[in-house]
Amino acid sequence: MELKDKSEIKNTTSHQATKYRNFPMVPHVVFGKGSFNQLGDILMPKRKHSDSPFVFLVDDVFEGTELANRIPTIFCDQIIFISAGEEPKTQQVDSLVQKVKNEFQELPSGIVGIGGGTIMDLAKAVAIMMNNDGSSSVYQGWDLVIRPSIYHVGVPTISGTGAEVSRTTVLLGPEKKLGINSDYTTFDQVVLDPDLTEGVSKEQWFYTGMDCYIHCIESLNGTYLNAFSQSYGEKALELCKEVFLDGLTPCESRNKLMMASWHGGMSIAYSQVGVAHAMSYGLSYLLGVKHGIGNCLVFQHLKEFYPEGVALFNIMREKHEIQLPEGLCANLADDEFNTMISVSMSMDPLWENALGKDWRKIITPAKLKSIYQKI
Repeated sequence: MELKDKSEIKNTTSHQATKYRNFPMVPHVVFGKGSFNQLGDILMPKRKHSDSPFVFLVDDVFEGTELANRIPTIFCDQIIFISAGEEPKTQQVDSLVQKVKNEFQELPSGIVGIGGGTIMDLAKAVAIMMNNDGSSSVYQGWDLVIRPSIYHVGVPTISGTGAEVSRTTVLLGPEKKLGINSDYTTFDQVVLDPDLTEGVSKEQWFYTGMDCYIHCIESLNGTYLNAFSQSYGEKALELCKEVFLDGLTPCESRNKLMMASWHGGMSIAYSQVGVAHAMSYGLSYLLGVKHGIGNCLVFQHLKEFYPEGVALFNIMREKHEIQLPEGLCANLADDEFNTMISVSMSMDPLWENALGKDWRKIITPAKLKSIYQKI
């Protein structure tokens, strides 16, 4: 965090000053209409030899489509189609890693994820676990990964999650929903082709777009805010307002939401998210609610924490005639509420960003239950 005023500055030499995190960024990114066509050229220098394949993890909605036919496979490259109907799981990661290791005698040249946030997270996790021992659940947390991931590329086909730029891969594990947060998680290359987001359903476009919007609100109102995260967060928020409030053409909307997602992801890379994300993890863990809609379901009830952000969210939701599901938690038992609450309250960095170091004086199990009961 940056210092709040000059009185906080200590009489110290420069080498004794605050130590800042040296976070990684995606080192290579290509953006533009039709840039997916460059993927083959991008991958070619990274190929070890003809028997070391690239493995493409692809959302199964593209199976049998023109996009699938455009994937630049050569030699023994493999395409694995994956359903994104559920949140990514540690067990799923472990199974994919074992499948690839069983089929090839050595590590692949790389992993390429083509799809939405679920596929982005799976690709990052598989790339990590190709080079690390044990189950991926062991690495859920902050900076637990031992060895670097293998080369991995992200090609998002929907905009908003920021998964293409973040240093985390959020997974449902046997005991918790938590990311593998590591300097080794970040993609080595990202291909941002706005044309790939064409055809996304209106509801999915809204939910993932609101994931980006909520990233911005939580980052810009958090205690971890600094000039770095603020600059990206403010730009992402500006772009979200243009996309969801102004009358943009479909092409303009795709371009700007893709950039909003990138900037929103960069904003939280150097700060954190907050209340909505912490609580949505509980919904996802217990009920399997997808991340984007989970954030929306929680955020609509957070006027106490983000009054201006919730007010604008409601305006955007009404403008696009989005009807959120109701009654998801209506018939839950006390132990089920307790499970969601336990998962949510384990997200210490998120709560600290939202409310400060004394957040437990504000957030209690009873407080969280009262919010969940409205969903």
